Amino acid sequence: MSFDGIRTEFGLRPVFPAAALAEAQEVVARPVGDRLDLTSIPFVTIDPPGAKDLDQALCLDRTSSGFVVHYAIADLGLFVTPGGALDEEVRRRGQTVYLPDGNVPLHPTVLSEGAASLLPGVVRPAVVWTFTCSADGEVAAVEVRRALVRSTAQFDYASVQRTFDAGTPHPSVAALAEFGPLRRALARSRGAIELQLPEQEVEPDGAGWKLVTRPRAAVDSWNAEISLMTGMAAAKMMIEARVGVLRTLPDPDAEAVASLRKSAAALGVPWAAGVSPGAFLADLDASAPEALALFTDATRLLRGAGYSAFDGTVPELVTHAGVAAPYTHVTAPLRRLVDRFATEVCLAVSAGKPVPAWLAEALPVLPSLMGASDSLASKVERATLDQVEAWVLSGRVGQEFEAVVLRAGDDEAEVFIASPPVLAKCAGPHLPEGERIRVRLAEADPPSRRVHFTAQL
Repeated sequence: MSFDGIRTEFGLRPVFPAAALAEAQEVVARPVGDRLDLTSIPFVTIDPPGAKDLDQALCLDRTSSGFVVHYAIADLGLFVTPGGALDEEVRRRGQTVYLPDGNVPLHPTVLSEGAASLLPGVVRPAVVWTFTCSADGEVAAVEVRRALVRSTAQFDYASVQRTFDAGTPHPSVAALAEFGPLRRALARSRGAIELQLPEQEVEPDGAGWKLVTRPRAAVDSWNAEISLMTGMAAAKMMIEARVGVLRTLPDPDAEAVASLRKSAAALGVPWAAGVSPGAFLADLDASAPEALALFTDATRLLRGAGYSAFDGTVPELVTHAGVAAPYTHVTAPLRRLVDRFATEVCLAVSAGKPVPAWLAEALPVLPSLMGASDSLASKVERATLDQVEAWVLSGRVGQEFEAVVLRAGDDEAEVFIASPPVLAKCAGPHLPEGERIRVRLAEADPPSRRVHFTAQL
């Protein structure tokens, strides 16, 4: 039960060209050079269990007047030579593609899981963002600079959540329980839209694989707010300097909002006049069947995402509707191509220098490179889940399951089954959105990765 067929189908190449790999191995031996020493700051990382490609490290302090947030990001600009063999290869890849039996990394593992990763207990080069924030969580001042850092511990989300639940969080993140909710409140006031759909994950199960849903703990949301704050600050820098690359998403059109309001009314979920879609969705109980249906329907609000590069003239669309503010990617350079370039723009702007020529030349091609890469990664993720769903259900054709109707059409609906956690199509006329129904598994074919149910009305 390997995923080699998916690798072949989508042209994924785990092995790097010899020239790119040689360049990565050579650059690891180069001296880092003089830079600010911030190794006294007790950074920690929070990532999924077993992760080795650690992009971000965090240290958050509560002060008498607010908060100081230090956010260290892996410095790929030190390791990738513009125009070199490695640069050419990572531009072709665009981002790390994740599969259950082994990832296809953006960078060679000598970098992504070694010299560039913010692993605990070792000194690493990083780009450090320092935010001075007021007591309500608003950013008052931002500084970004190259430095040396040392992470003091590597945590995962579940373990950090347990320490908060027990009242014993690590000192470097203890203030996150106060700062995170403040940032989330600011996001709500901006009108940010967050969809709390079930998150399917694939885990080993003996000789095969199983599907699970990972509950999103409060720590996940709090930690995500630090990344969002950084991306917003970076976007603001770019817009003011009139150069950079933004992650954009147009505001929901009136028809999509009207459709969501209609669905809410049909499901008996009150939506007061004047309440934004983001605020309405944030108040829903994510475990309720009608909420799952509304989150699925709300995906129509978030269509048209893209990247916009500019140099001299700021584009008309600079905001991201999901964030409800200008936003760019700078916090995952080990795993996503655009972050390295966006970070270099911010470092130049912060230093009061023009962006270097190689960076100005690269900006116009980034939107197409990232668009193609995002599309490929999305297709691989969907194919992987479809494959595992077909494997898990292949011996259960004819059995019945309880399902929640997420989105219904005239003759077919999308349904969610909790055990095993599956999102699939279900045949049936005008199925009731947001309600629980019984469905029968009609097909589970691993070679075609097809799973299909029929409603039992």
